[in-house]
Amino acid sequence: MTKRLWLIDAAYLLRASKSLGHDYWFDYLKLRTKLETSGPIWKAYYLNSVANFPSDKTEGFHNWLCKDPPDGPGLTIKLYNLKTARADQAYCVECGKQINLTCADGQGHILQREQQKGVDVGIATLALKHRNDYDTLLLSSGDGDLLDAIDFLKETGKQIQLAVFRSGVSRELQLRAHQVHWLDDLKDDICKDRQERRPWRHGNFPRMQRSR
Repeated sequence: MTKRLWLIDAAYLLRASKSLGHDYWFDYLKLRTKLETSGPIWKAYYLNSVANFPSDKTEGFHNWLCKDPPDGPGLTIKLYNLKTARADQAYCVECGKQINLTCADGQGHILQREQQKGVDVGIATLALKHRNDYDTLLLSSGDGDLLDAIDFLKETGKQIQLAVFRSGVSRELQLRAHQVHWLDDLKDDICKDRQERRPWRHGNFPRMQRSR
C-alpha cells in the first residue's frame, strides 16, 4: 500500500482559497477526508508562521487540528515566528522600476510588514527527513523555492502529488507533479459549514510549541 506524507503550507492554502471569494472557508477535516478517497495519508504536517502572542481562538484552532479523525484532521503542527521587514519600497514588474512607499499621514513614518519565515525550509526538511518512510509526497504549497528538494525526491523514486488551489501555484512545481488534486474542483465538498460548532471555541487549551 502506498504511504503518503502530506505537507501543508497553511498560509498558502488560506491565501489561495480566497481566490474563490473572500467569504469562502475550507475545512481541514473535510479536506483530509476527501483526499483520502484516493488513498490513506500516513502522516500530515501543518506548517505556519504566527504572531508572537496568538489569540486563544488561534491556539484552540491549532489544538483542534491535532485531534485525530473524526474529531479533527489529525495534523502535526509546526509553528514559526513571523519576520518583520521594512515595507517602504516595492518593485514594479511592468516598468522595471523601484517605487518608494510612504504613509498617507505624511509624517515620515517607518513602514513595516510581517512575512512568513521558516516554513519553506521546514517543508523541505520534513520531506527529506522522512524520505525512507513514504512513497508519495502530497504537497499543499505553491512555492517554487521547493523545486530543488522536489527534483531530488523524484530522482530517488518518490511520487509527487499536489493538493492545491489553482491560484498562486508555481508552473514549474505543477510540471514536476505526477498528479494534481485541484481543490477548486472540490470546493463544495471541503467548504466549512458556517453553522457548524467547533470544539476549539470552548475550554482552555495548552499553548502550542513553536519550531525554531
